[in-house]
Amino acid sequence: MDLGRILLYCNTLYSLALLPISNACETLPSSLHIIKEIYGTNGILQRTCEGTVAVSKCEGGCDSKVRPSAISHSGFIKECHCCRETILRGREILLRKCYDGDGTLLTGDQETFSMSLREPADCKCFRCGDPPINSI
Repeated sequence: MDLGRILLYCNTLYSLALLPISNACETLPSSLHIIKEIYGTNGILQRTCEGTVAVSKCEGGCDSKVRPSAISHSGFIKECHCCRETILRGREILLRKCYDGDGTLLTGDQETFSMSLREPADCKCFRCGDPPINSI
């Protein structure tokens, strides 16, 4: 009779292990203020450019748990999941305000600066420590 109870208990644990991870991990809009210093080949600051750009971010929580284990060295089995990017996309942004070393607003071909950045295209829960899937 006790053996039957043990098997039933193991089947219950196995079923729980197969449940999908519930999460609230989302790709959300946000903004980022960037200040970029541009130096000449001589190492002297030529200009500082800045701007605020719309970017996406990963935000939310993922199920994680710690449970006792007679097999594990630590006495526990840890299952940690983190909200992070599934894929990163690169894009060009334009910083629209540039200043010289004295803080004077520049005009003409020096008034903007183009640069690239990477942002999450999509987010989901991953086992902590696993690398992201791809970059575009």
